[in-house]
Amino acid sequence: MILIVDDRPENILPLKKILELHHFQTDSAESGEEALKKVLKNSYSVIIMDVQMPGMDGFEVAEAISGFSKAKDTPIIFLSAVNKEKKFITRGYSSGGFDYLTKPVDPDILLLKVKTFYKLYEQQQELKAIQHSLQHEIEIRKKAQEELAGRMQELRFILESLPQIAFTVSTDGKIEFVNEHWFQYTKDASTFPETPPEDAICERWKTHLKDGQEFTSETRLRHLETEEEKYFLLKIIPILQNGSIVRWVGTFTDIHQQKIATELLEHKVELRTRELLDKNSELETTNHELQQFAWVVSHDLKEPLRKIQTFNHLIKDKYLNENAEAVSYLNRSISSSARMSRLISDLLDYSRLSVKARFQPTDLNALLEELLSDFDEIISNEKAIIRLDKLPIIDTIPSQIRQVFQNLISNALKFCKEGTPPEIHITSSIIDTKDIDGQPSPDGNFCRIVIEDNGIGFDEKFLDRIFVIFQRLNNMGSYEGTGIGLAIAKKIMDKHNGIISARSAENHGAQFILVLPLVHEQTPTEINTEN
Repeated sequence: MILIVDDRPENILPLKKILELHHFQTDSAESGEEALKKVLKNSYSVIIMDVQMPGMDGFEVAEAISGFSKAKDTPIIFLSAVNKEKKFITRGYSSGGFDYLTKPVDPDILLLKVKTFYKLYEQQQELKAIQHSLQHEIEIRKKAQEELAGRMQELRFILESLPQIAFTVSTDGKIEFVNEHWFQYTKDASTFPETPPEDAICERWKTHLKDGQEFTSETRLRHLETEEEKYFLLKIIPILQNGSIVRWVGTFTDIHQQKIATELLEHKVELRTRELLDKNSELETTNHELQQFAWVVSHDLKEPLRKIQTFNHLIKDKYLNENAEAVSYLNRSISSSARMSRLISDLLDYSRLSVKARFQPTDLNALLEELLSDFDEIISNEKAIIRLDKLPIIDTIPSQIRQVFQNLISNALKFCKEGTPPEIHITSSIIDTKDIDGQPSPDGNFCRIVIEDNGIGFDEKFLDRIFVIFQRLNNMGSYEGTGIGLAIAKKIMDKHNGIISARSAENHGAQFILVLPLVHEQTPTEINTEN
């Protein structure tokens, strides 16, 4: 905006028109006092000032304006119709004027001068804005440098207080600061302490520096005075500011005692492992000898039992047919001998389960068909109904898994309700987890097999007992058995990395549930045995 100051309105009006035609905004004052008030309130790019005015003349107004910090740099063009002498022109410039024109004024000349001074004023304001911005940026940078210096001082204080060897590295890989512990292992503050060549610390660290990645490595350092070599853990991490790495901080931590203790422990573990392997070999040999002993003993025990049974039958049939009491006693003796024979056989089967055997793909359908043929007579006599769903092919030890099904089917046929034909239903499903209640899944890794019957059942509070050797829930007078069958099944399932459980209620039948992996994963021991 341009301010026109003149005590005569007829002089102001043409000047306003000329300037407004050239798109300048204008303001006017008819006295020096009014001009000063407006200068205090508004900012003007150029002031056109009449010299001769009542009250304050133009020179006095200019001198007053030069005392205002806000308007002291505003260009002032003096106009005078009377004071054309040199001394007045000189006073005009000395009082703060930028130019001095005499009337009558050529409008084109005045317009050119206004445009020039207006442009100079704008440039001056831009320079002031730039200067202010630079000053503000300088202050911000100065403050940031002071904060950075404070943080660096704080960081160095912290590093000095650490028990580890501590240091900082600039982004170009040069060491900036090291604490006092550094000089226990090197005299040079600008290079890393000497490390064994095989550790290749420097080369590996340079790669991490280039990639901006944290660096961690174990190494050994030699103490300058004692020449003792110790293990240290070197760790160098990047310090980020606004997402960029500004420096790196590193430490060498003494891990010598832990390293020695670890090596000692590893050595002891190695020795202990060897001892265990030797003991395991001895146990395998002893176990094999025990199995042979069990077989021989069982054979030797069965032989006299067979003779006892044979002679008891002969005595009963030949000499005691008429003596009912003697026949009763002999029948008890024969029955006890038979139970003793079954018990010896079951114990021998139980002991044989610890023998290593090879897993192989097994068609459970074919296995069960062959097994049920052995029960033909019992099934026929009991009028039993057996339904088989299609079963999968899975990895098993066939002879042992056959024993599981044999024991469970035998129990289902044995523990039936009086007067009710046994019904046995065998089903299977592929499930996702090794769990009795696993969810069916076509891509699962386990098979769940359920053997369900309509027999006498049992109270589930005894579930934990039925798989323990020699545990029975029924008296021997009602149902034959040694209490080993389910214990054998449990041991076989454990060997197959499977699980066995049951659901039942008294007089409401029972469900025996098997969960087996479809594919057997060999253990290291099995692999070594095969090799």
